[in-house]
Amino acid sequence: MRVVSNKKSAEATQSIQRVKVGMTGLAFVLLLIGLASAIFSSASHERPVAVAGGAKPDIVANLSATNGTDPATTGDREPLAELGIAPSAAGNTTAPAQPAK
Repeated sequence: MRVVSNKKSAEATQSIQRVKVGMTGLAFVLLLIGLASAIFSSASHERPVAVAGGAKPDIVANLSATNGTDPATTGDREPLAELGIAPSAAGNTTAPAQPAK
């Protein structure tokens, strides 16, 4: 009966070791997630770097449309027809020609 007891003891020891390895792995993953979170949160709180020749947010925010067009009057315009890419719908108001009999 001593052999059965040793077998059960070995299985219990192996189970305890598996639990320890699993808990250690879980703790390691949580540590990595916490570290990554700390790095990304500190990076998002930094001021943006001013690059020579880059866009200036205070100037870009105050830009307005200065091309002299009024959005209320340009609603009927067809940009593709103006460029000659597509036919104008306004010019196609006539009925198609009847085929000869």
